[in-house]
Amino acid sequence: MSQHALLSAGTKSWRSLACSRSELRLDLTLGCGQSFRWRETGDGHWTGVMGGRVWTLTQTDDTLWYHTYNNPNTIGGDGRKRSAGSLLQGSKGSGKRSKGVIEVKEEEEGEPVAVTPDPDRKEEELLNDYFQLKVKLGDLYRDWGAADPHFNSIAKIFTDNSVEACLRDLGFGYRARFLQQSARQILDSHGGPHWLQGLRSVPYLQARDALRTLPGVGPKVADCVCLMSLEKACVVPVDTHVWQIAKRDYSCAVGNGQKSLTDKVHRQIGDFFKQLWGPYAGWAHSVLFCSDLKKFQKLKETHSLKQEEEKVKIKVEGEGINKNIQKMCNRKVKMSVKEEVE
Repeated sequence: MSQHALLSAGTKSWRSLACSRSELRLDLTLGCGQSFRWRETGDGHWTGVMGGRVWTLTQTDDTLWYHTYNNPNTIGGDGRKRSAGSLLQGSKGSGKRSKGVIEVKEEEEGEPVAVTPDPDRKEEELLNDYFQLKVKLGDLYRDWGAADPHFNSIAKIFTDNSVEACLRDLGFGYRARFLQQSARQILDSHGGPHWLQGLRSVPYLQARDALRTLPGVGPKVADCVCLMSLEKACVVPVDTHVWQIAKRDYSCAVGNGQKSLTDKVHRQIGDFFKQLWGPYAGWAHSVLFCSDLKKFQKLKETHSLKQEEEKVKIKVEGEGINKNIQKMCNRKVKMSVKEEVE
């Protein structure tokens, strides 16, 4: 579908313009206190004046939706024309409205639904001019952040966080920001998901180093991706948990005296398990890793209980067999004695 579309939500017609939140955020731009002709008329809906007309704007992750009211000049009750700006007068403060002034309805929640393409070039040009959409904000943020560390830390708060918020709601926690940033870098710098797919056919070390260029991706995460998504079955992702397993269960001396898991220790422990388990070392690691997790302890306890029960059963059965043998022996001895006496 075209980036512009005539939309209908209730009785209101909407058009759309391709624009990501990373380039324009209405809540920050119109709610910062520097834009005095706009007010939030509903959740995520902003109504104000541009070019002598009243507009209502809202947005989704990659689209700016807009509606313009048909009558830019309204006849008031006194017979005089009202300017577009007067449509919003009386809509704040005491809530009083001038007679004859159009009341702008509070917007309902929900996204507009596309109907048919119907671009309005003048409205599009006005939006591009008003918000300076042809200036790539993402490029500016990168330049400013590279030149100014303080700006870089502040800018992270005021960028597109809708994806991050959604990922947090899905349970990704602190990883949500890195996922969103990594996805953006893959799209902007590597041309899309095919870059990741291509890492399946390159050597492990090359794939790992490529993944570590992404935000928040360290050696453990890179190895997890290599093992679980890129067909590198020999890879053993190492964290403090796996390090403890190596020391506790295998008497592995790698990293003794170290307080933290350095890249060197990470590599050496991985190599230790690769030599032990072979080309599918990563799969073996997954079994041991799961068996050591608290939520799987019941499985181990159940298995241990069954083993103990089996041992007891064997012991009891063995004792029973021994008793039977003893009885048979005693019976034979008695019979022998009896025969000798006779």
